[in-house]
Amino acid sequence: MKVILFRHGPAEARDPSRWPDDSARPLTPRGEKRTRLAACGLRRFEREIERVITSPFKRAERTARILGRVLEIDPVETLDALAPGGAQRRILEAVNAEKRGDTVVLVGHEPDLGNLAGLLVLGAGVLPLRKAGACAISFEAAARPGTGTLEWLAPPRLLGRVTRTAV
Repeated sequence: MKVILFRHGPAEARDPSRWPDDSARPLTPRGEKRTRLAACGLRRFEREIERVITSPFKRAERTARILGRVLEIDPVETLDALAPGGAQRRILEAVNAEKRGDTVVLVGHEPDLGNLAGLLVLGAGVLPLRKAGACAISFEAAARPGTGTLEWLAPPRLLGRVTRTAV
């Protein structure tokens, strides 16, 4: 099993007058472009992705839809536990609910994804991700704290560079 943690792309600045509910804050046009390039780079790194699961927040959902389109995965699943402050136990239950050979992409937010990465690889700690950045963690069996192996960690520029060299 492999879990890819993918942070949502750059979003609009917090502005309570425009988005009284922070969950409605969208990606910027630059965020859309950066996410698309990163998604294309991810496709070059990982060819066997079966599932994309996202936070219900608009910026994460849009990121996941871009990933889904690039990776040819439909539908994209939504998991409330991927929202900021969500329960890591619920995330692991969702990841482990499918067959063990799956590669799944989780789209979410910082610091939660960085904390989840630290938990999965080190048992505790943080492996922070930049916006539209990702990391891959593999497991011999189910995804459990402290049992993962960090395969790669890529900022968005690296993912985008992989895309440009492939074209």
